[in-house]
Amino acid sequence: MEEYIVGRNAVREALRSGRPIQRLLVTTEKGQGSLKEIIALAKDKGIEVRRVPESQLQACAHGNVHQGVAAMVATVHFASLDDVLAQAKGTPLLILTDGVEDPHNMGAIIRTAECVGATAVLIPKRHNAPINATVAKTSAGAVEFIPLVQVGNVAQTIKELQKQGFWVMGAHMEGDRTMYEADMTVPTVLVVGNEGKGLSRLTKESCDFLVTIPMAGRLNSLNASVAAALLMYEAQRQRQA
Repeated sequence: MEEYIVGRNAVREALRSGRPIQRLLVTTEKGQGSLKEIIALAKDKGIEVRRVPESQLQACAHGNVHQGVAAMVATVHFASLDDVLAQAKGTPLLILTDGVEDPHNMGAIIRTAECVGATAVLIPKRHNAPINATVAKTSAGAVEFIPLVQVGNVAQTIKELQKQGFWVMGAHMEGDRTMYEADMTVPTVLVVGNEGKGLSRLTKESCDFLVTIPMAGRLNSLNASVAAALLMYEAQRQRQA
């Protein structure tokens, strides 16, 4: 599902051409010369730059000379948010991930979103699991059927959607209302946070409200994809009712 472009010249030209790149992988050594230029170019385009061990780059290169850099390019097609909203039927339901780094969780969220008929899944370019073979497999092929949209800054994306009439609710165990009290019959953005840390502080502050799932057991939280599934199906239930 993912492929890698390796080598400084190849990666530089891919960046300059505007080819969609999910993540830039560079060696842990401080970038010098042309590598420093490539890193700066990636950051200017809002592409996440990750420093990884030499062994990981060698695995990505499959025997080719990587020269300290590899660009992860997704073969999945990312849709435009404007196009998605223009073509949306009924009341839109958008799923926005905020730091979901486990590819199994990401795949499960995409699969459930497709099953409930969500409008699209919004995936930030940084600090989220790349849409790779594991995500595709866990989604059971849903990546081919539901629009996936890459977005930049989460807080800015939330503000833009609020201006368009969306109500943004963040999934949080200390939410100010339960999922049964939240009105999901309006244009809704459901924000799902990181597996361990949950929603970032800025994301929480940007949401219109935080919603929680009632818990009766000793544990106080659910797996990210399970929590997302419960909230998505509550939205579907309210809309059908």
